[in-house]
Amino acid sequence: MAGSRTPGMRRDELAEAAGVSAEYIKRLEQGNGRPSAQVLNALARALRLSHPEYEYLCLLAGHLPARVGRVPHEVGPGPRHLLDRLGDVPICVLDAAWTLLAWNAACEAMCGVSMNADGRRRNLAWRAFTEVAEHAWQSAAERRFRQTIVADLRATVLRYPDDGWLADLVADLRAVSEPFAAMWELRVDHRDPPHRLTTHHPVAGEFTVDYDIMTLHEGDLRAVVYTAEPGTTDAVRLAATRLN
Repeated sequence: MAGSRTPGMRRDELAEAAGVSAEYIKRLEQGNGRPSAQVLNALARALRLSHPEYEYLCLLAGHLPARVGRVPHEVGPGPRHLLDRLGDVPICVLDAAWTLLAWNAACEAMCGVSMNADGRRRNLAWRAFTEVAEHAWQSAAERRFRQTIVADLRATVLRYPDDGWLADLVADLRAVSEPFAAMWELRVDHRDPPHRLTTHHPVAGEFTVDYDIMTLHEGDLRAVVYTAEPGTTDAVRLAATRLN
């Protein structure tokens, strides 16, 4: 585990350099436990791993390696083809910081004029924790969805440690939103979304949609697709959003 760059490094020396206990290092050596991304980064620094060695270490532990620079914002041809082909299905594309980058007309109709916002109002995490009415927190699905956002944002911060905009977003969310701060401190890895969400449309009224979050590894993007079961009142109201 010590590698060729740190010949003769003892377990206690590695533990001290990485900021963990020697017993923890021993458990890892025995294949017990799964280190967090923070621990992996600390171990890589302590072992002076090259970037390919660090990426291989992350692969073994089931984590994505940290990247240099900012969260990517480019929407390639693949996601744009997806938007075009699913023209009648609301779909949007977000970056790893949950900022809206692209969407189709059906999604704009469902979500309303807020899709035209700029700055932080284009960021779903910011909107979810600063613009949603307090009563919405009574929904278990809403709370679970926000837990998903927080867990995914934490993973994104670890992958892009040099992104100042992302760091400022998280710091400001922790300052202005007690629910966000509480979820952030809990450090719960909760990225299995509820797949159902209730929305309030100014014309079509209230309806519930199913949604799926797909990770597009090219560009580190997310695509969110909204659907409703055919023949239901929810499907009728979802379709009505496109008629206004």
